Amino acid sequence: MLRPYRFLVVVAWCAFVWVVPRPAGVELQAWRLLALFSGTILGMILRVMDTGAVVFLGLVAAILTGAMTVTAVLGGFSNASVWLIVSAFLFSNAVVMTGLGQRVAYLFIRAFGRKTLALGYALAASELVMAPAVPANTARSGGILFPIITSIARACGSSPGQSPRRLGAFLMLNQFQATIILSAMFLTSMAANPLIAEMAEKTAGVKITWTLWAAAAGLPGLLSLMVVPWLLYRLHPPEMKESPEAPAEARRRLAEMGPMKRAEIFLAAIVSCCLLLWTTTSLHRLDPTTVAFLGLAAMLLCGVLTWQDVVRTSGAWDALLWFGGLIAMADGLARLGLTGWFARGVAARVHGEWWWILAVLALVYFYSHYGFASMTAHVTAMYPPFLGVAVAAGAPPLLAALILAFLSNLNASLTHYSTGPAPIFFGAGYVDQATWWKVGFVVSVVNLSIWCGVALPYWKLIGIW
Repeated sequence: MLRPYRFLVVVAWCAFVWVVPRPAGVELQAWRLLALFSGTILGMILRVMDTGAVVFLGLVAAILTGAMTVTAVLGGFSNASVWLIVSAFLFSNAVVMTGLGQRVAYLFIRAFGRKTLALGYALAASELVMAPAVPANTARSGGILFPIITSIARACGSSPGQSPRRLGAFLMLNQFQATIILSAMFLTSMAANPLIAEMAEKTAGVKITWTLWAAAAGLPGLLSLMVVPWLLYRLHPPEMKESPEAPAEARRRLAEMGPMKRAEIFLAAIVSCCLLLWTTTSLHRLDPTTVAFLGLAAMLLCGVLTWQDVVRTSGAWDALLWFGGLIAMADGLARLGLTGWFARGVAARVHGEWWWILAVLALVYFYSHYGFASMTAHVTAMYPPFLGVAVAAGAPPLLAALILAFLSNLNASLTHYSTGPAPIFFGAGYVDQATWWKVGFVVSVVNLSIWCGVALPYWKLIGIW
């Protein structure tokens, strides 16, 4: 639904940039495309309409004004990264439809959920199993795990209106922060990560493969998953230190589900094979999108998904439109030289050692997410120029690309509106806003210390820089 006043703000912004005298060295077409691109990002931030609709209007405006040709616009939809994320959304739908995600979560809770802290780790571990194949963190945490956590908390006598600190508050904070960490750990665990990889190649000339991303994020990600639940257990301790009701609830739910169904078994095998192929790309030379297509073909052949299931997965086709559209516009800006012009201009005014410049850029990039309600909008608006400036200042391109990529996910820990899962967990009512923000800031400092401090020697060891 269109929000007229916000739409007028976006139109006014586009008109303002359009008429501002363009700097020397910038083509007229590039400046006009910048006006429309920045207006599209502003429309996403202000939530003028659904994201796909905002991007579509931006593309139509670009064609009508001559900022882009129809061929250039359609070129974004042939991008392999776009189709990887479409495929991953379909994987996600299969995990939810078959009940495999719920089964995995209940198995972990049954095995490790007797103590409250162990329960927090068990829920995070269950999402770790799902994360590589479920890129929609809202579907993964909000669609699969949130209902499970809610039922466990209520079974233990903890509800928003009655004893929220007994168990529910800790579980909500813990799972949200675990989701954010897991979003940073795999190329296919957050919807915008393939877009980041595409922008890294366009901006800095570095290719981030599925294996490279997972290898670089593995150690800091596991450290964060070990430290953050323990930290939350100390910062916002639950009144209930043991949770015998949780394994009992898990056993009851597993009994209701019965033995693994045929579709679950096939899906588990297909996802395992895809993960194996994604991690061994150097051996068989199949790119990640081809592997995802093979997985989808196997699901159709085995009856895990029907073609109608594919057609009805609206999130996949919505992602195709707005990812493809944003990539087309970003490619246009790069092709017209605007991204390079910006990076050179900023680098000429920045002085000092590259590591110091990269550290400042990383902090600004991270904490600027207080002003964003979408990880994708933040990435699209700020990742290319910040990466361009870091590389122009002398930072190793792959190191800069990966640090900003990981922070593009971790910065969502800050607020209750930062990403899709945030309003779901916050909206449950177990945690007040002041506590949410305080905890989010403390966790952000811990994550920055791990991912931009402890991880550096490890990245040096594996040749990232």
